[in-house]
Amino acid sequence: MTLKKSIFLILIVLIIDQWSKIYIKTHFQLGESIEVFKWFKIHFVENEGMAWGKKIPGDYGKLFLSIFRLVAITGIGYWLWDSLRKKSSSILIVSIALIFAGAVGNIIDSLVYGLIFDHSHGQIATFLPESGGYASLFYGKVVDMLYFPIWEGILPSWIPVFGGKHFTFFNAIFNVADSAISIAVMLLILFNKSVFPKEEA
Repeated sequence: MTLKKSIFLILIVLIIDQWSKIYIKTHFQLGESIEVFKWFKIHFVENEGMAWGKKIPGDYGKLFLSIFRLVAITGIGYWLWDSLRKKSSSILIVSIALIFAGAVGNIIDSLVYGLIFDHSHGQIATFLPESGGYASLFYGKVVDMLYFPIWEGILPSWIPVFGGKHFTFFNAIFNVADSAISIAVMLLILFNKSVFPKEEA
């Protein structure tokens, strides 16, 4: 895979990711949901940028996370450049490009969304509001909207611990950037032997 194709893939992911987030942010209130299919909903939530919406405690937790992600992006970018230079497996290069695009897509939210949007609590956010954004640089929240509650119901009582309780599979809410990273990880796992061939003794 060439450098141009890698850049094209990264740009496509970023454009789709940012378009979907900006659309949701400027058309939905926080918590608003639309059912597309029984098993797929557009459901607007925001999070601090960690997996599963987790938050690093403390006043500087979010700042630390944003800076860490910037450093990680630099490392991923170098990994991509080095893999291209070495003419590594196309699957590896595609995977790294997807991870890079996904990481950049989410860091954009963290870096600037707090500056360019006002909040979405009980209202639809305004792009570049006159009164200013809802947070400072590095403190924006990541926009998520893809929700696939494939099955919801009460689990049988004979199931240990969770029996008799309401359960949703799959209850994570994510975005295009997250999807790109997940696809990349699956590719690396599925094609592990061809992507990372063992050197012969």
